[in-house]
Amino acid sequence: MNKKAMSSNLPQPRLLASAIGLAIASFACTGLAAESSKSQVVELGAVNVQGKQEKAKSYKVEQASSPKYTAPLLDTPQTITVVPQEVIQEQGALSLRQVLSNVSGITFAAGEGGGGLGDSINIRGFSANNNIMIDGLRDSAQTSRSDTFNLESVEVVKGPSSVYSGAGTTGGSINLVSKTPHFGTLTTLGAGLGTDDYKRLTADTNQQLDGIEGAAFRLNLMAHQNDVAGRDQIDYDRWGIAPSLSFGLGTPTRLTLSYLHQSDDNLPDYGLPALNGKVLAGVDRDNYYGFRNLDTEETDIDSFTVKLEHDFNDLVSLSNSARYSETDRTTVVTAAQLNTGTYDSNGSLPGGVRPVPAGKYTYGGAAGFGRDYSTKLAINQTNLTWNFNTGFIAHTLVTGAEIFQEKYERTTFSYNTLAANQLFDLHNPEGYYSGPTNKQDTGRAESELDSRALYAFDTLELSEQWELNLGLRYEHYEGEGKTATVAVVPGYGSQYAWSGKQDSSDDMFSGRAGLVFKPATNGAIYVAWGNSYNPSAESLTGSGNLGGTSGTGLNDKTQNLDPEKNETWELGTKWDLLDQRLAVNAALFRVDKTNGRVDVDSGAGVSYQLDGEQRVEGFELGLSGKLTDNWEAFANYTQLRSEIRKTGASASDLAEEGQALANTPPRSFSLWTSYDLPQGWEVGYGAQFVDQRNVANTGSAKVPAYWLHSALVGYEVNNELNLQLNLYNLFDKEYYDRIRTTAGTTGRSSSLVPGDGRSAVLSASYEF
Repeated sequence: MNKKAMSSNLPQPRLLASAIGLAIASFACTGLAAESSKSQVVELGAVNVQGKQEKAKSYKVEQASSPKYTAPLLDTPQTITVVPQEVIQEQGALSLRQVLSNVSGITFAAGEGGGGLGDSINIRGFSANNNIMIDGLRDSAQTSRSDTFNLESVEVVKGPSSVYSGAGTTGGSINLVSKTPHFGTLTTLGAGLGTDDYKRLTADTNQQLDGIEGAAFRLNLMAHQNDVAGRDQIDYDRWGIAPSLSFGLGTPTRLTLSYLHQSDDNLPDYGLPALNGKVLAGVDRDNYYGFRNLDTEETDIDSFTVKLEHDFNDLVSLSNSARYSETDRTTVVTAAQLNTGTYDSNGSLPGGVRPVPAGKYTYGGAAGFGRDYSTKLAINQTNLTWNFNTGFIAHTLVTGAEIFQEKYERTTFSYNTLAANQLFDLHNPEGYYSGPTNKQDTGRAESELDSRALYAFDTLELSEQWELNLGLRYEHYEGEGKTATVAVVPGYGSQYAWSGKQDSSDDMFSGRAGLVFKPATNGAIYVAWGNSYNPSAESLTGSGNLGGTSGTGLNDKTQNLDPEKNETWELGTKWDLLDQRLAVNAALFRVDKTNGRVDVDSGAGVSYQLDGEQRVEGFELGLSGKLTDNWEAFANYTQLRSEIRKTGASASDLAEEGQALANTPPRSFSLWTSYDLPQGWEVGYGAQFVDQRNVANTGSAKVPAYWLHSALVGYEVNNELNLQLNLYNLFDKEYYDRIRTTAGTTGRSSSLVPGDGRSAVLSASYEF
């Protein structure tokens, strides 16, 4: 029978403070009771034993971190891939995008998602931008998750699963698992130097506190900067601090307080101009089409989390987690969406239109366009785990509640450059803007999301060979927002003209059911069904997607529509082989969106109904763990067949029918493997393949397929000092891992963001 601790969180800073007080009071009461008990017994002198904590290396993970998963991964009827700390560390993977390159079936978008708003992630062909969790708590602030210095692992759940993660999660969800205090005293100092001005310093110290039962303090620090290999003009600079304090480790009542701050100061990369999936002729990978003296990406993240756990006995446990976070970002982007067709050198002067000369361009997209925005999140989640029997059936039941509130504010502004009327050299862009500027606010948006959810999960052990996995969630979801235009009135400054408010309210029931057959103790065969919902207000606080007439956000044409519905069927098997050292899995699946929002007015194009259909089907293979005592492997393969089955009435929509989904490769593969050699040496090799995929939902333009290769050489100098050399993109392959999902025109090209070129990093870690 599985017993798991629970997690939860609070909304509103005031409620968060109440949770902290309640948690501390509970812990204090436990401590007083313990002191009363101590007064009646004879105390012996304390013996403090310290030493380096030895941890066996393994890529194999037995259990997902969330208590909502009531069975081990082997017996969970769903494809879940966990990228462990060992893989992240050996690869020197720094960003979430680099970590997720280990998981096949995931792609990344450029443009609005990759150039200004942060990570834009697709799982099995569907957006997962708003489906990122941190320690099981939703964190939908749209930002670039640029560093892993405080991450223990990353969990990717495939397929519709609103029952676990709430609204959204059509293709799946991603959970980032943070580092927390533990028993023992250990400090690890890290330093790295590499090509492309790579410099990195880290510290991870865990200190067991004497004199306080089960108390430990952990501190993670990071300072980092680098240029991008093959894109030397792009530079990243950041630092972070993450302290955490735990009480009651190893006791029935445990309290952990955690804080994270990270500051980034980067140059945003909108990529290279492209048409129909190909970079424009003569454009070099190192070309930068932004303005270094205007463009910027500055981010500050502050997050405070409280987690309280209590085991009532061996059968019942409670967990409550609360978090309040703020993400503040300022971005200025000059998009690599170029005009190589015709332009007007005199602005809007009649008769001034003329062709752009060969080898020249002017800007067809944003030039010096900025966003200044803030996302505030307060969330509380409570889980109660019960282990009990009803007759011959054994249950592991989790019941829980979650409430969250997100607030989003955005001010847009422009430097009002004249870049759209000036000619630039296509093959040698200046990278700086020397003309006049006039910075002015252009608009404002404010929005808020509120959610209340109740859920229950149960693993029913019907016999030694049969298990039934059930989940049910009810969620009330509300979103509202408003937008404003800005006018500069002489003598009064900027004046906001607010438009009408859009709002949406939905009640959603989501579920999941899986039947597991265990022909042996080390293997499982399962069939599972699950669903998810996409309300109109889903991305309201992630990207401020409101107003206008688009069918993808909240506006007066979509606010009264029911949520889109998605469901999945999955048939799979999981096995622990080679004396339980190696986990392998395989699954066939189908994901259907049955009522997508589509334009049903072939004229005005501003009337939407829930009449669209999309399907993605395929299979997954995966393995993780030890092939021999010295040989580890982490690999997975995904094959997808996607299709837009039904669209709206407009000509552009009808052109999508029968097409594959944009940015959804039919095949993808990832491998990381390492081997421990005698005398402290280690070698590793990585490979990644992404098949060609459609640029857009219409047309035949495709982005080329690519293979990448990487390598590792490690050496353990002694028990304290380790050296590691990582080589990335060994053959300096030019590839594009982030795409803007439009084919582009000569008046406004699309864009492709090149992946990193060949680079090398030498790092050292010292433990004491």
